[in-house]
Amino acid sequence: LKSNPSNNEEKEAQTQLTKSDELQRLHSQALSAYQQEDYEAAISLLDEILAVCVWDAELRELRAECYIKEGEPSKAISDLKAAAKLKNDNTEAFYKISRIYYQLGDHELSLSEVRECLKLDQDHKQCFSLYKQVKKLNKQIESAEEFIREGRYEDAISKYDSVMKTEPEVPIYATRAKERICHCLSKNQQATEAIKVCTEVLQLEPTNVNALKDRAEAYLLEDLYEE
Repeated sequence: LKSNPSNNEEKEAQTQLTKSDELQRLHSQALSAYQQEDYEAAISLLDEILAVCVWDAELRELRAECYIKEGEPSKAISDLKAAAKLKNDNTEAFYKISRIYYQLGDHELSLSEVRECLKLDQDHKQCFSLYKQVKKLNKQIESAEEFIREGRYEDAISKYDSVMKTEPEVPIYATRAKERICHCLSKNQQATEAIKVCTEVLQLEPTNVNALKDRAEAYLLEDLYEE
């Protein structure tokens, strides 16, 4: 504006200054809402700012934190992935993405993201600790699935028992393990046990199609046609 004050440029510059002041005001409000744990309001304010400041990694990370608190992990992942690209060596974003995938039960994507963190910093303590856990779990699940493909159902059941011991804190892994154990018992013609385990899964997930099919197979073995 000072270097070349023409009418058009002055108008444009004043508009930009006004917008800048408004965005700073919104930013203060967003931080205040976040600190007061009003995450919904913070998201709404951050939406407005990010519509203009599209490339701001820190604002995206803040909105991701709000999404996590609001129980919207997939939206958090979207912001964190953008932040990982926008900020160099953003190990923290990769760590958070990996943790979210892990909590959602997607161990393969979790492993992929935590490896990205370790590529940037192989001594990152949190990432290395998570990597060891996810890698162990991933290996056990892959091994169990290989046993199922080979028809080695007893071995698969044993391996899925190990999965539940490896990760007792995140419920989805126990549910998935029981679902596969239910399948193995049904295939192995251990009908009574299959019905028991499949029923446990269906109490947690009444519309679990796999457990319904496997329990139906077990009922057939017991001649319980109505069931």
